[in-house]
Amino acid sequence: MTAPQIQDIGRAAQGADPTRRNVLLLALCQALGISGMSIIVTISALVGYSLATDKTLATLPLALQFTATMASTVPASMLMGRIGRRAGFSVGTLFGIGGGAVAAYAVFEASFVLFIVGSMLIGTYQSFVQYYRFAAADTASERFRPRAISLVLAGGVIAAVVGPELAKWSRELFLPIYFAGCYVVIIALATTALVLLQFIEIPRLTAEQRRTTGRPALAILRQPKTIAAILSAATAYAVMSLVMTATPLAMVACGFAFNDAAFVIQWHSLAMFAPSFFTGSLVQRFGAVNIILTGAVLNVACLAINLSGVEFIQFWSALVLLGLGWNFMFVGGTTLLTEVHSPAERAKTQAMNDFIVFTGVAVAAFSSGALHTHLGWAAVNVAMAVPLTVALAAVLRLKFSPPAAAA
Repeated sequence: MTAPQIQDIGRAAQGADPTRRNVLLLALCQALGISGMSIIVTISALVGYSLATDKTLATLPLALQFTATMASTVPASMLMGRIGRRAGFSVGTLFGIGGGAVAAYAVFEASFVLFIVGSMLIGTYQSFVQYYRFAAADTASERFRPRAISLVLAGGVIAAVVGPELAKWSRELFLPIYFAGCYVVIIALATTALVLLQFIEIPRLTAEQRRTTGRPALAILRQPKTIAAILSAATAYAVMSLVMTATPLAMVACGFAFNDAAFVIQWHSLAMFAPSFFTGSLVQRFGAVNIILTGAVLNVACLAINLSGVEFIQFWSALVLLGLGWNFMFVGGTTLLTEVHSPAERAKTQAMNDFIVFTGVAVAAFSSGALHTHLGWAAVNVAMAVPLTVALAAVLRLKFSPPAAAA
């Protein structure tokens, strides 16, 4: 750790600002939110397959969950701009609690439609969870900001270990009904987050900042740095969703057991979040653009391994690389985004970013099941190449542009 980083943490610890406390609390809430998401990723396609009459719709609930996340990103950001982070995040957890209850009831009643409703409510909750990383940056100094973002995402390490284990433990909690217990666990996780969120300290925007809207959204959006930031984060999430959503289905189709798929998802989740303990430092040292480019290379390696065969080691190693690629591209893209807006422009810029990110996620989730069912596992992976190429073009343009043109 460098001397400036130590000074940043020291100032926070002495009470000069609430950043360190916020980072810790938001990291714990991130862990709770992503633990629930990890459970859902492990079981949703399997629950959907068991409830749907048309088996090609197995991933529809998860796809609609991501669609709900996409649709909620703008209202969630605007709500927090008006009532503050703490109150806004609290509202978000209520959607998670309600969604878990509806999904659990749907499993008991074997209702595919109700399961979709519950999944979409959970998706709305997840739209609020995505803003934890930005909330950590609200009170952080410019130097400490990349680490604040990455350390909040590091809360996902707990989720990577706990989420799949909770899925395995709770799926038989209400035998002979499978998987209902998983959604009861999601209720408990969201309730715990609701309690922790009451202790974060993030000042609301001043009256003057709320009155000042800043530049038009289009003016912010067309900056090369904004384009590169958004495309990096969106591609990271889209290719991750595309491949991860189909992996449990592909593994079961290849004769692997549920626990094998859960193990692979667990390691994938670890790879997504464990690097966050040092990704912020890497961004500070090498720059966000270089970290994004490294993440893109890791995603290409994932594609190549998945196309090379369907043995357990290939599923495992490819999903680990997919997780690492997501982390580097997502942290790098998020850090870039914090450099393009003023405090008054924060809500709309973050809303645009996450709307585009989760539009890509929803499209990927919808495509994943259909591609796997109709064209096979190889087609799922080949589809990664399109968004990766677009993101690489935007980031390379930024990297080699003159500083004034890149701003």
